[in-house]
Amino acid sequence: MIKIQAESNVPTEYGIFRMIALSEESTDWMPHMALIAQNTDFSQPINVRFHSECITGEVFHSKKCECGQQLDAAMKYMQENGGVIVYLRQEGRSIGIINKLKAYSLQEQGFDTVKANLELGLPADNRDFSVAIDILNILNVKNVNLLTNNPEKVKFVEQSKVRLNSRIPLQIASNENSREYLQTKKDYFGHMLKDE
Repeated sequence: MIKIQAESNVPTEYGIFRMIALSEESTDWMPHMALIAQNTDFSQPINVRFHSECITGEVFHSKKCECGQQLDAAMKYMQENGGVIVYLRQEGRSIGIINKLKAYSLQEQGFDTVKANLELGLPADNRDFSVAIDILNILNVKNVNLLTNNPEKVKFVEQSKVRLNSRIPLQIASNENSREYLQTKKDYFGHMLKDE
């Protein structure tokens, strides 16, 4: 069972967040995180983003995906409107960075993001958002506006005791490197993306 291990106010480019590390053990060096914007009103439905780690997009600004831009947009949105980002350590749809780079290599040979994972004998998407629900319960969040395009995240909330008040789209414009990736998300995973 995960629990709060540490927390502190952290000033960011977008404003101050209360950053909370959550894990089963205090020695876990890669805990899940919750980022709570200072102006969040817990008596109202909370704006929430479930965001899975993406070192290539967030740290190294890869153009193959929109993950880094989505995180930036979510942080900005939360600071302007209040809310919580639940940051999950599920790199590469939870296949890890080594397998993710192997999948990237296959993509260079013409595989799409799903077929590359399957070619490696891995699931197309191995993420589990039940831990995000656990974190919302720990934070006593009962009613959410979910920032997502992913129907799987919506399903996890709908099947929990957390009430889904609304869904807020978070679409980032594609570039020449991410266009096929985003199309695959739409076609294979059913992401709610508008045609550009």
